[in-house]
Amino acid sequence: MEKPEDIIYLKQFVKQHPDNKMGWYLLGKHYLQAGKESKANYCFIQAGDIYEAFEQETHPLAEQQLQELKDWNQQQKKKRLVWKIALAAIPLLLIALLLPFNPLWHKEPKDDGPALPGPNAPGLGVVFVPQKEGGPVGYAMNAIVAAGGAAPKQSLAIRLEEKEGWRQWNGHSRFLMSATKEGASSRLALSMLDRDTCICEPGDTSGIKKLFGEWREAQEMHWTLASAIHQYNRLYGKWPQKLEDLIRPYPHNVLSGEGDGMKEWFPYVLAKLKEKQRGNGKQEQGGDDEGSGSKEAQRGRGIGTNGIFQQDWSKPLEIVIDVSNYRLAVIQDKMVIRSYEVGLGGERTPEGNFYISEKVRDPNGTDDGMFGSRGMTLSNTLYAIHGTDDPDSIGKDKSLGCIRMKKADVEELFDMVPLGTAVKIKNGTLPSDAKPSADRFKLEPRQNETNPAKVYQWLT
Repeated sequence: MEKPEDIIYLKQFVKQHPDNKMGWYLLGKHYLQAGKESKANYCFIQAGDIYEAFEQETHPLAEQQLQELKDWNQQQKKKRLVWKIALAAIPLLLIALLLPFNPLWHKEPKDDGPALPGPNAPGLGVVFVPQKEGGPVGYAMNAIVAAGGAAPKQSLAIRLEEKEGWRQWNGHSRFLMSATKEGASSRLALSMLDRDTCICEPGDTSGIKKLFGEWREAQEMHWTLASAIHQYNRLYGKWPQKLEDLIRPYPHNVLSGEGDGMKEWFPYVLAKLKEKQRGNGKQEQGGDDEGSGSKEAQRGRGIGTNGIFQQDWSKPLEIVIDVSNYRLAVIQDKMVIRSYEVGLGGERTPEGNFYISEKVRDPNGTDDGMFGSRGMTLSNTLYAIHGTDDPDSIGKDKSLGCIRMKKADVEELFDMVPLGTAVKIKNGTLPSDAKPSADRFKLEPRQNETNPAKVYQWLT
């Protein structure tokens, strides 16, 4: 049973003869020897009385939850494809059905008003399963069960492409599983979406991909909004009261405009960030009482503003510049959201930690001058991230120390990262390449972000 050809033969055998209990039993024994307990349990349940005959006992999952399994199977027989797909994850499904919802997810932030699901929410949650995770279905189900009542109506388990330790937001997305709540009950309907993740014919992902694409666009807006609220609190020592506090004329232009859904999402995101700060035991500004916060806030993990499971969504966006390969990336919790090729100044570009201390549109009164159409000063120095009138210098060391970007790239970056964003300039930290986003991130300008009173003299 330890030979690879044996397991391949048995998997094909049970596909062709799903009623052969001995085949299921032998396949389960193989999985057990390989340390794949969840798959072994599934096979042993299919083996039924054959398992009992050889092991002299009833399988624990079958003994405790047999009736629930029968009821569930009876319902699924009406949809043969769904029935075959869902069986691959029955042990984990049964756990999800029987575990009580976690009441901590219903706790509302103190003094912030009800932290209800945000308006216009897509009703979708996403579990990003790490590449190194050997049990992707179990990993995803654990996250959904832990979310309890806060879990959205539909949840997806997805593996993002990874390069050199970084998840690629715009790389290849591998859809593993979809879990949908049935009506008002806690019962879940599973659809397996990846052939290698289950012993089944995977379901159709065309509708899933469209839904995930819409969710991604909203998520980028949520990251930028959450980052802006965080930076406003850090810069001014208080929380913004409304979205307009973030969108002000230069030099207080924390946000460079307004994006779809930002106004509706602002109260919810603000409440979540306040809760996170209380969970860290920090004294809040602006008269709010300090509180202990929930376990979700203390961990900084759980479901984010737009349904991300098990990710510290409250971490603000950061910029990382790798001088070894001329890359600038926008980062969120070890995930590369955007990656651009840039021009540098060799040893004249300083390594270290900075922040965006100023954001200006059309520096020196023009959008096609030596600094291009956008400029972002680093820590009140003469170094900046800006555009250029010499696009051939991108990917080369031609500047006096500043970071040069192409016009479309610097304009997208200007909109995506708020005033105060951390900038880390390093040597050898980012993947050498990354796939660009299919759509540009863009905010609609609301205020004057120019500064005609100053002649900029960055080290271009």
